[in-house]
Amino acid sequence: MTTRQHAALVALLSAAAPIAALASERFLGMAPCALCLWQRWPYWAAAAIAVLAAGLRSRALLALAGGAVLVSGAIAGLHVGVEQGWWPSPLASCAAPDVGVAASVDDLLRSLAAKPDKPCDAAAYPIPGLPISLAAMNLAYALALGALALTWAGRGSRQGARA
Repeated sequence: MTTRQHAALVALLSAAAPIAALASERFLGMAPCALCLWQRWPYWAAAAIAVLAAGLRSRALLALAGGAVLVSGAIAGLHVGVEQGWWPSPLASCAAPDVGVAASVDDLLRSLAAKPDKPCDAAAYPIPGLPISLAAMNLAYALALGALALTWAGRGSRQGARA
């Protein structure tokens, strides 16, 4: 495969991840947390960079796209740690609201958001019986796709980078 083909495939696979996440919301009724939403942005950046890499036949841009995918993997790794209770989330919006013990019902109702946020430590398991959360699936996917993109960028194509 050529650099252009590799980059086009990375663009397609990068865009597929956030699209699949949106589909899980719409068709499976899964609510995203703040860290879930953060994991999507590097994929969109990777897709755009990979499209540029394909147009310019640039292995350097392909490597940059692979790096962007790995950023999503790093956020996913952080998210898995939050889900497992290894560390707290760095985002304030990831915590369930805490109004204290002495709060009245009125105080509790005022503290609730119009649309409740899903806490980041509440793992979402899309496949019944399989104890792998969406964040863990994204971690594996991002590591694989990022490594593949970096490998292709470093190796180039058999026909040469200009093919």
